[in-house]
Amino acid sequence: MCNEEAVRILANEAPDRIADLVNLGVPFDTLDGKIDLTLEAAHSLPRILHAGGDTTGEHIELTLSKKVRATEIHVLEHHLAIKILIEEGRACGVRVLDCENNSIEEFGGSFLILATGGAGQLFSFTTNPEVATGDGIALAFRAGAEIADMEFFQFHPTALHLPGIIPFLISESVRGEGGILRNDDGYRFMPGYTPQAELAPRDIVARSILHEMEKTGADSVFLDVTHLPPHITATRFPQIYCFCLDHGLDITKQPIPVSPAAHYAIGGVRVNTWGETSIAGLFAAGEVACTGAHGANRLASNSLLEVLIFGKRIIEKTAGEDSSAASTLGQNSDVRLSPERRQPPGDKITPCLTTLQRLLWDKAGILRNEEGLSGAAGTLSWWQESLPQPKDRPSHELANLILTGRLLTEAAIARQESRGAHFRSDFPRSLPEWRRHIVIKFD
Repeated sequence: MCNEEAVRILANEAPDRIADLVNLGVPFDTLDGKIDLTLEAAHSLPRILHAGGDTTGEHIELTLSKKVRATEIHVLEHHLAIKILIEEGRACGVRVLDCENNSIEEFGGSFLILATGGAGQLFSFTTNPEVATGDGIALAFRAGAEIADMEFFQFHPTALHLPGIIPFLISESVRGEGGILRNDDGYRFMPGYTPQAELAPRDIVARSILHEMEKTGADSVFLDVTHLPPHITATRFPQIYCFCLDHGLDITKQPIPVSPAAHYAIGGVRVNTWGETSIAGLFAAGEVACTGAHGANRLASNSLLEVLIFGKRIIEKTAGEDSSAASTLGQNSDVRLSPERRQPPGDKITPCLTTLQRLLWDKAGILRNEEGLSGAAGTLSWWQESLPQPKDRPSHELANLILTGRLLTEAAIARQESRGAHFRSDFPRSLPEWRRHIVIKFD
């Protein structure tokens, strides 16, 4: 399902973008004077850079934020984009809610770049921050942009599972460094599901964990690193080690209770290899975008690489440095869907964040089927029609999540097969005729 051109760009331009980060001051970890590389699941050899052990994203974010603060760029904190302004078919600005006083402002511009992240708050269990509410996808859809591959939502197999603690990501690298998954009885179960064991692709590991939890009646499994030298664990994963220790768990002596959690929206606003959407002047980068580089099942750590590479290409395009044509997802993008309204079930639950998250987790999560998806689509459709006009940040975010959830469920209903991060128990096989993209546009 990958767009081969996007994948080649990702691979070929990666060294230069990594060099950019190094030159900007991101302190990647080194060993004997060379950048240290580690292995992650589904990779064939160590190719992952890291900074501060397991705080790579934080180091990149803080380094770049500091650079922005040193410029004349005007950053508006606590502001939420609520509408993309379109004039003669072109994005010309954005309407914004000041979340501190609920006032409305409008800003114009030659180009608008969506970099709003994902939509993990669709689900009860997620590694995403509370701001990952699908805002960019909803904004773009309402403006008339094409949305693609929404059925492919990646669930991370190993999020910390402790009572009263929100899911905390236990990095893929923990398994890459030798972590072993055990069930409630202490048995290493992954070799029984796949020859790749703990280093299988995320979707396989997540479903295997679910099956193992069902078999044992437990609400988690355990990721065991107690066989590794304690100083290696503490220095290689300082954030995970300290977080767990703060909550009474010494991972050098005790296995880590983990379970799957929603992690990454593979689909999103459809863009070409220069980040252009189907609306002139509107671009998208990062998790909100669907470049086609990830196909149906993102490879670990390629998300940070993607935003660096295609973000830079957007700047080159908007600065006029390149005027060449660009491909989109490919010629197989031939499924177009106008979401039809489905009748809601008899039990009309009041929409709120908690009920929405529970609905999507139960009906459109790791394992899906026609009955569950159709029921969820009907409920979301009714909620969408019955919601009052949003007035503040929580109501805008809820409306965006309901719309984003509906796009996800409609796409998942349409794809009558299992592929990558999308698994349907009623269509458990991948079918050649479904090697194409589901594209949804406002009708």
